[in-house]
Amino acid sequence: MTTGRGGGTSTASVPRLVIAAPSSGAGKTTVATGLMAAFTEAGYRVSPHKVGPDYIDPGYHALATGRPGRNLDAYLCGTDMMAPLFAHGAQGCDLAVVEGVMGLYDGASGLGDLASTAQLAALLRAPVVLVVDASSQSRSVAALVHGFASWDPTVRIGGVILNKVGSDRHEELLRDALGGSGVPVLGVLRRAPRVRTPSRHLGLVPVAERQPDAVESVRATTAQVREGCDLEALFALARSAPDLPDAAWDPYGALGAGESPRAGVRPVVAVAEGPAFTFSYAEHRELLTAAGADVVPFDPLHDEGLPEGTRGLVVGGGFPEVYAPELSANAPLRRAVSALARTGAPIAAECAGLLYLSRSLDGAPMCGVLDAEARMTDRLTLGYRDAVAVADSPLAVTGSRIRGHEFHRTAVEPGAGDTPAWGMHRPERRVEGFVQDGVHASYLHTHWAASADIARRFVERCAT
Repeated sequence: MTTGRGGGTSTASVPRLVIAAPSSGAGKTTVATGLMAAFTEAGYRVSPHKVGPDYIDPGYHALATGRPGRNLDAYLCGTDMMAPLFAHGAQGCDLAVVEGVMGLYDGASGLGDLASTAQLAALLRAPVVLVVDASSQSRSVAALVHGFASWDPTVRIGGVILNKVGSDRHEELLRDALGGSGVPVLGVLRRAPRVRTPSRHLGLVPVAERQPDAVESVRATTAQVREGCDLEALFALARSAPDLPDAAWDPYGALGAGESPRAGVRPVVAVAEGPAFTFSYAEHRELLTAAGADVVPFDPLHDEGLPEGTRGLVVGGGFPEVYAPELSANAPLRRAVSALARTGAPIAAECAGLLYLSRSLDGAPMCGVLDAEARMTDRLTLGYRDAVAVADSPLAVTGSRIRGHEFHRTAVEPGAGDTPAWGMHRPERRVEGFVQDGVHASYLHTHWAASADIARRFVERCAT
């Protein structure tokens, strides 16, 4: 395979592939991450994307490409935002690889194809490569591929990659069956336990928690994909995607500002990261910067104080339940967070951040900002939500509507403060979260690109 140019193409014409599957567990992440890394090794600048709200897979994508993994979620951000957000992430790249979610045609529950991989592929006018788990079939693979390829004429299945193939004879049977399907076989991957990635109660273990092992896992995956896939044919398929008419999303444009609105007065916004807080969207930091903040990361597991000059704090999602003893042991930082909250400084906490601000997590003392107790449960709370702001806060004004996503196996008691953060309208009606002084804490994950005023409002509160 020839090496990449490295200079990038216009976002309107960037070659692109969507990696999908008939169902979860077929190997989308293995194939998508392996392709991203293989093309990167070949000298191409690869833009990595993930359909839906998943935070973990983009971490592996970033490891494979050296670029931020970005999410494309039509439920959270709207269908009109998909192509612009894609173009924003793909600027200056030679190729974009988009990993799908669940099965190709599975979307938001009860809402047709909304937020499905198929819908996203149609919006991006991108060819789809179908990853098929072939471990328990031979001729039936042709019927499966034919069904997916013919189901929706707006979705183009450009090729198939056969995963978990057992032997040369098994491969021969599969290729013979697909010979008359009109869908070319672009790769065959044998069963390879060495590329498995460990899972936990919310999916794969994030890269930040297993950096050396994750590097080795991506290296093994890359070798498997490079050896088993026709990279030349895959790149040719990617180049067949037509131009996109939409202009790229821009954080400054989204805020209506050509430059930082408070030039010379840039409040420091501390953003939690590290192994315990790995869930965030890249666009959040870009919007905070565009709104006039200096975004400074810190690690609550190790840093004993907030960044110097901190005027606002963002604590996103992650796995604090895994690190509760270590987070609790960092008493100096817990005291610093509590002190910042007492000043009325704006604090935005989502999911893991909500747990961290509580009095305790599974009995381990936390920051004590909220009069609530957090604990692990056996119940998975998962799904999209429609919400409305119950009260004015650093993030929203009363009555503001937003869409979000919940994904946790923890519970906080009480589930809402005297002033809740959100009133939920889908799938059931309830209030949730906490608004007190400058704090906005909730289980709801939101994507600020859908409501750029969140960043503006937050930074303005920091500055004043």
